Amino acid sequence: MQAARRGADWVKLGLGLFLLNLALTIQNIWPTPWITTHNKFSFEIALLVLVLALYAELRHPPPRWLVGWLAAGLTLLTIGRYVQVTAPALYGRPINLYWDAQHLPRVAAMLAQVSPAWLVALVSVGAIVLMSGVLLGLRWALGSVWAGLSRPRPRRVMGALAGALVVIYLAAPGLNQHTGRWFSKPVTPVYARQANFLWSALIGDGQEETPYCATLPASDLARLAGADVLLVFLESYGAVSYDRPAFKDALAASRNRLASAVSLTKRAAVSAYIESPTFGGSSWLAHSSLLAGVEVREPRSYQLLLTRECDTLVDRFARHGYRTLGLMPGLRHPWPEGDFYGFERILDERTLDYRGPEFGWWRIPDQYALARLDQLETTTARRQPLFVFYPTISSHMPFRPTPPYQSDWERILTPQPFQPLLLKTSRTQTPDWTNLGSAYTDALDYAFNWLAGYLEKHATSDLVIIMLGDHQPPASVSGERAPWEVPVHVITHRADILETLREAGLQPGLKPGRPALGQMHELTALLLQAFGSGQTLHRDTSKPFALLSRQSGVDIP
Repeated sequence: MQAARRGADWVKLGLGLFLLNLALTIQNIWPTPWITTHNKFSFEIALLVLVLALYAELRHPPPRWLVGWLAAGLTLLTIGRYVQVTAPALYGRPINLYWDAQHLPRVAAMLAQVSPAWLVALVSVGAIVLMSGVLLGLRWALGSVWAGLSRPRPRRVMGALAGALVVIYLAAPGLNQHTGRWFSKPVTPVYARQANFLWSALIGDGQEETPYCATLPASDLARLAGADVLLVFLESYGAVSYDRPAFKDALAASRNRLASAVSLTKRAAVSAYIESPTFGGSSWLAHSSLLAGVEVREPRSYQLLLTRECDTLVDRFARHGYRTLGLMPGLRHPWPEGDFYGFERILDERTLDYRGPEFGWWRIPDQYALARLDQLETTTARRQPLFVFYPTISSHMPFRPTPPYQSDWERILTPQPFQPLLLKTSRTQTPDWTNLGSAYTDALDYAFNWLAGYLEKHATSDLVIIMLGDHQPPASVSGERAPWEVPVHVITHRADILETLREAGLQPGLKPGRPALGQMHELTALLLQAFGSGQTLHRDTSKPFALLSRQSGVDIP
């Protein structure tokens, strides 16, 4: 009987140690929010067991109240481990709690609106139950270890094994061994980095991160000759739409339609890849990099940039007689950045006055925003040429529901812009969170169709369209280790602009080619020079533009 009891105690102790180690060594099942075991050791658990064993050997086992606090602390570390391994798989980059937490309420509201109410309730209840279960499970595991520490033999066995693991972990780098073969990365440094960033963001002077105003090249914009310029940041339009065969095939028809519209309206296009300063989100970093002509990769740098008085791309167009507009259907709140960039007018959600059916959190279809722009600005008989900055929203994650394309551009402005059957089909679409690929291609398919329709609608208009992606879609769509590349297209009938851009490295047509032309902020000067008179662009072959060292979906063992 006593032997059986001792055997059960050893089993209970082993299971407790296994659960503690598992909590800090879980690994993501890419590209889902699910996890799996990793079959590695946790240095932090080994160190904890060693400290407790030494304490118990010298004095006595830890008091029971300490076990509860340790369980709460390990629960926080478990959450940190989950975020550590899951965020890169879903989002494409590590989470920054200080900056990203500010957007969590809006993200949660957006996801709640596009998901069924029962699913939102189920996930909420499930999260509470799961966290409670983790806390109770870790409390039980620590209790099993606590019980083992009260007996000399188990205590010394645990201490010896934990000590050996700690020594191996600490000695491996000096022996030129890779600790990643046997150990998961510690979680504690994740919280330490977040705390350090919070401290720096709140009290640091941040001068080393301040992006100085760019010196934009002189340009008289003479090659535009008063043409309207439409700068379209197509949300989540990344290189993956060309790189993944399934996506490329799904988008072939709408891309062909866009190419036909370019040709039929006697225009041409040039294209390239550029590197975005962000991945999977934070579109404003890409917007500011291009509009200000300076690299902006961090939210702190963005905030500091807004405190400066910079000469922006918008300012340049305004000084040459352009009416500068921000067409922003996703803007629901005051936007002081508009003053920094120098826009004359912001066409936000309120100004656009959309009264049709809503499509998820973002409400307003991209096609409607363009049609409303025409109604408010472009149909005026006598007017200035327009420079329009247009960040789209219909291809924003989770990409559904996707509006149907309306070939009748006048009807899109009415309260009943769509046929009932098409509307019902579109609005009943819900995201498949484990496979967003088809929703992503549907959203881009819609974008290519409305852009083709806009070109056809303005077949005789003097128009220059610059369309580019703001960033790749999240890593759950773009894939593991995807580059930070996005396509850029310039569409116009002005041969001198197209030829100048071809000399700078853009390729004819709508298919970008590699290597990438450069980084997002470098495109600003390139465009200004291409639009100016008497300027020729040449690539500096001694300084390659392809600087794409950043990758997404980094494995965190």
